[in-house]
Amino acid sequence: MHNKKNNNIKSQNFIQGLRPFSNSIPRGIKKILKKGGYNFSSIIDNWSKIVDQEISEICYPNSIKSSKEMSNAILNLNVIHGKELIVEYQKRNIIDRINSFFGYNFVSQIKLKIIEVENNVKKKSNSPTLQRKNFEKKLLAITNVNQKNFLNNLVDAFEKKND
Repeated sequence: MHNKKNNNIKSQNFIQGLRPFSNSIPRGIKKILKKGGYNFSSIIDNWSKIVDQEISEICYPNSIKSSKEMSNAILNLNVIHGKELIVEYQKRNIIDRINSFFGYNFVSQIKLKIIEVENNVKKKSNSPTLQRKNFEKKLLAITNVNQKNFLNNLVDAFEKKND
């Protein structure tokens, strides 16, 4: 065993060149571990297991702010507009489930952020008869008879399938 003095690190005893594990971790990762980044990633990975299916479909974790002691954290949830009342009533239940998942009182408060969900439903602007007329106009521009017949048959089959 020998003593090593370094200006950045207090003098420590090392055995045959062995170093503590904390000295071998890069600085950036040390900061993340000190801030509890692994707790947030475990919440995200296990979100549907921690809370029930109904809650996991209408909200998800956005961020977490915790102290250095890893307690009294504030969990920020993104909630679908219109479903915030359900999550508001379940806040205490969610906090209890997260704390039981970690085994200690990690989360003390939940803040909600309401988000809008995009509707992916396309509105039909043209009626089927208007679409058919537009198609027939474009079909007149085609000079090849075989292509015209093929496209006409294709449109007929498509219309029969959608009816």
